[in-house]
Amino acid sequence: MEKAKEMKAFDKIIGYGSIKKELMRICDIMRNEELYKKLGVFVPSGLLLYGAPGVGKTTMANCFIAASGRKAFVCRKDKPDGDFVNAIKKTFEKAAENAPSIVFLDDMDKFANGDDRHRNCEEFVTVQSCIDSVKGKGVFVFATINEEDALPQSLLRAGRFDNRICVKAPRGEDAEKIVGYYIAQKKFVADVDVRMVTRLLDGASCAELETVINEAGVYAGYMRKEKIEMEDIVSACLRVIHSSPEAENPYSPVILERLAYHEAGHAVIAELLEPGSVNFVSVRPHGGNVGGFTSYFQPEEYWFCASMMENRVRSLLGGRAATEIRFSELDVGAGSDLNRAFRIVGRLTDDYCAQGFGNYTSGENSDGLLARRDVCVASEIDRYYKETKKLLTDNRAFLDGVAHALMKKDVLTAAEIEAIKEESLAA
Repeated sequence: MEKAKEMKAFDKIIGYGSIKKELMRICDIMRNEELYKKLGVFVPSGLLLYGAPGVGKTTMANCFIAASGRKAFVCRKDKPDGDFVNAIKKTFEKAAENAPSIVFLDDMDKFANGDDRHRNCEEFVTVQSCIDSVKGKGVFVFATINEEDALPQSLLRAGRFDNRICVKAPRGEDAEKIVGYYIAQKKFVADVDVRMVTRLLDGASCAELETVINEAGVYAGYMRKEKIEMEDIVSACLRVIHSSPEAENPYSPVILERLAYHEAGHAVIAELLEPGSVNFVSVRPHGGNVGGFTSYFQPEEYWFCASMMENRVRSLLGGRAATEIRFSELDVGAGSDLNRAFRIVGRLTDDYCAQGFGNYTSGENSDGLLARRDVCVASEIDRYYKETKKLLTDNRAFLDGVAHALMKKDVLTAAEIEAIKEESLAA
């Protein structure tokens, strides 16, 4: 009971069960040093959390500090270089004077220019020296970083940071719990599906999840709605995650129809081969790019399943195939799709020997082998393309239905695509 009370600060961390457990274990050592000393165990020197921005590293650090019961001395880059070096030294000095304590180095990789020519810059050397100077003096060092490559390995080694934990963007149950938490803070209509919202935001950071849910409220408020609806979440997701806000359609009817058929080709193939794999399809500009885009849900088993990779190739080729079917012309907007398709088939050929061991390439290969490999990849792309084109031809009503709907409404959700499929099959 007492331990649970001590660790209550970690309740603020939603999801991330395994990381939370590890943080609690280290924190318990700090709170019960005498117990662990009987086992010959000493308090670790430090803990490093690393991962992309916005995944909750600083929140985790603050929870850890609160649960530890120790006074913390925080160090962030907020001064010019020379002054900051002195600030680092003073932070460690104060921590040693107030031991047992914690030094929290937030965004440590931002302390200095961390490229290959500056790995031994004064800031990192100072941190390393200060960590060594307080060793055995009751000072625990907690650091967060976004990029490990920005720091010298000598600073990151065990003895300075005995524990290194990677914090990734939440997925699966973790993401559902976080989305559910943010949704609970707002007034939503009853039919908002947390699981579907999580799918829409698959791969997003914790900060992005929070921003999208709040932005959905902004859309609802602007329309003077009493509650937030699913369409508000889709609009917020498009703006925040895909940089595709609502705007006047910039395309002529001719271009819009081409874009609609291209994106419909992607969505229809994906939906036919793996039902429910499309989050939404759009013909809006996004991220400053002309043209639409299709958002897929990629399950974790994708990287362990060759058939899913092959289906992704077919869906990538679907845009070009749909354009050729409808207009009998070459699709000049399929360049990035083709690049991705060739990369996937190349990986299947090179890394997984999907077309036989005779095409395997490694560091040293003859020109003949490389040429044979390229021919093999191109041949496979041709095969996938013919299959894709036939599948679209056989399901022309579904293709036309999605394309026409996109010309009327610039975004279609998974539920709308499913409805069009059922209607086309029933016809």
